[in-house]
Amino acid sequence: MALINMVQSLNKTLEELMGKDERVIVLGEDVGRDGGVFRVTDNLLNKYGDERVIDTPLNELAIVGMAAGMAMYGLKPIAEVQFQDYIFPAFDQIVNNIAKMRYRTGGRFNVPLILRTPYGGGVRGGLYHSQSGESYFVHTAGLTVVTPSNPFDARGLLVSAYKKNDPVIFLEPKRLYRSIKAEVPDDMFEVDIGKAAKLKEGDDLSIITYGSMVPTVMTTVEKNNVNAEVIDLRTLLPMDVDAIVQAAKKTGRVIVVHEAPRTLGVGAEISALIAERAIDSLLAPILRVTGYDIPFPYTHEELYLPGEKRIMSAVNRVLAY
Repeated sequence: MALINMVQSLNKTLEELMGKDERVIVLGEDVGRDGGVFRVTDNLLNKYGDERVIDTPLNELAIVGMAAGMAMYGLKPIAEVQFQDYIFPAFDQIVNNIAKMRYRTGGRFNVPLILRTPYGGGVRGGLYHSQSGESYFVHTAGLTVVTPSNPFDARGLLVSAYKKNDPVIFLEPKRLYRSIKAEVPDDMFEVDIGKAAKLKEGDDLSIITYGSMVPTVMTTVEKNNVNAEVIDLRTLLPMDVDAIVQAAKKTGRVIVVHEAPRTLGVGAEISALIAERAIDSLLAPILRVTGYDIPFPYTHEELYLPGEKRIMSAVNRVLAY
C-alpha cells in the first residue's frame, strides 16, 4: 500500500501492465522521452524501449488509427491523446471505425484498445486545453467510457479497461492529477466497470457526480454539514442505472453536478432516467449544476466551473420544496 497521486498511480499501473503483457504498446505525442505532458508515461521508454513506447507525430488521427490497427491484429495498445480537446480530428476513427468494428464484422474483429486522454479545466489551460467532451463518447454505442476521480479508482479502472476486449475511452480529470492522494494497493486489482461508488450516506438529498467534481462535491457537503448521499458514477458508459435510481428513491431529491456544458450533458441523461424510473419518489425537481453553454473561458475559470457557492445554492433550493 502506498500513498500516491493519480499520475503516480497511472504510471505504476502502465508500467506493470507492460511488464505483464508484451502485447501492451504505449503510443502518443511525447509519451516517450518526455514522459507525456503530465508525466503519466514517465520512464516507460527507458524500461521498455522505443518499439513499445512510441513517440508519434502531432497527428491524433494517426495515433488512433495506428492503435486501432494494432488492436485488430492482436496487440493491446494504450494510446494517449495529449489533451481531450485534440481528439476531434480522430473522431471519425473512434465513432465510425473503432466503436463499430465488432458489430460491422459480425464479431470477426474487435478493437481492444485504451484511449487515454486528460480532460476538463482547473489548470488555466484556456479554450483548447480545458474542454469536457464526454457526452460525445457516451452517445456512441460500442465504446466504454470511464473517468476516475481518485488514484485508487484510476489504477483499478485501468486494469479493468486492459482486460476488456473492446475499446475504452479513459478520461483523466487533469486537475486531479496531483491535487489529491490516496492509499493504493501495490498489487493489481480491478474496479468494476459499470459500477458506481457511494461515497457518502445521506437522507436529505442525493448528489450524483463524477470526475473532477467529486472532490468539490465532497468538500462542499462536509464543510456545510449537508446530509447528502453522494454517488460517484466512475463509469459513464455503461452507466450504473440501479445506483442512480436507488439514490433518487431513497431521498426524493437529486442534484447532478458536472463541469461539462449543461445542454445534452450527462446530467440530462441522469435526469431522464430518474424521471422514467423514479418520478413517483421525487419530492422536488431534479437540479443540475454544470458548466455553461459557452466555450471554456481563457480567464476566470472559477466562474465557469461548479464550486461550493453554486452547489450550495442548488442544495438550498432543492431542500426548500
